[in-house]
Amino acid sequence: MSTTLKYLRALADPTRLRILALLASDELSVNELQEIACMGQSRISTHLGLLQETGLLESRREGKRTFYQWNLQADATARRFMEMAVRGAAELPESADDAINLKRILGRRKEQAQVFFNQVAGRFDRVYGPGRSWQAFGHLLLRILPPLVVADLGAGEGLLSELLARRCQRVIAVDNSEKIVAFGAAKAKKNGIKNLEFRLGDLQNPPLDPQSVDLVILSQALHHAEDPAQALAGAYRILRPGGQIMVLDLLQHTFTESRELYGDQWPGFAESDLHRWLEKVGFKAVEISPVAREEQPPHFQTLLASAVK
Repeated sequence: MSTTLKYLRALADPTRLRILALLASDELSVNELQEIACMGQSRISTHLGLLQETGLLESRREGKRTFYQWNLQADATARRFMEMAVRGAAELPESADDAINLKRILGRRKEQAQVFFNQVAGRFDRVYGPGRSWQAFGHLLLRILPPLVVADLGAGEGLLSELLARRCQRVIAVDNSEKIVAFGAAKAKKNGIKNLEFRLGDLQNPPLDPQSVDLVILSQALHHAEDPAQALAGAYRILRPGGQIMVLDLLQHTFTESRELYGDQWPGFAESDLHRWLEKVGFKAVEISPVAREEQPPHFQTLLASAVK
């Protein structure tokens, strides 16, 4: 087979176009390509193998990971085909999500603190230590919090709100259930927590003044909103300049029973969707990463997203 035909064959698949476009500016590992393209390892590896065999890509090993990049020794003809692949990939419907996910992955590489945390978390349960628990760590971290004004949107009965109120200047817990708001307010009064206020309201239009809080938290609440993007816009409105939003929610899943069992409006979210919505509203310094995975089926995974106004 001629070289030209080999290149044409390599570019005949949309997934390979996407891979070549993703590798145009930086090398990526197999796992990173999996996460960006939302594909299984075997599928990604098959396409990478064909592209490398054709001479368009080269790879290197680093420990247990393999990184791929454009073949730096490729001739002018090969480079023209690779540039065509980038133009073709830009016309695919996955192009926008690929760009967002690539930006997120490259940003994560720079966050050494996150890497360290993941390493610590991975070791945490391996060796028993008397008195060492996530509960104890949580109390320690709460003591470090500055005296912020916090809005806990979709707060439910206010478990997180109560914990935050023990350190923060003021916490406003918002929920759309009259019974839950009444319960939370009564519990806060009983426990003598005077800086915790419960308000009845909608996630998409929180009942707070513009630019009135330092931190907005949406903890496993966004997937209950009819319009998650509008809920993020509402959070942006009530934040002061320089304020921060933090979203804990489910990674997109296929457990369809969640709507009936838990009243979920959305089956979790793709990282690219959250990233796009946050940036569209006006947030900066967006960071999103998986932080937990349940051991039992259906193996729900939790994302942590943060951004600054």
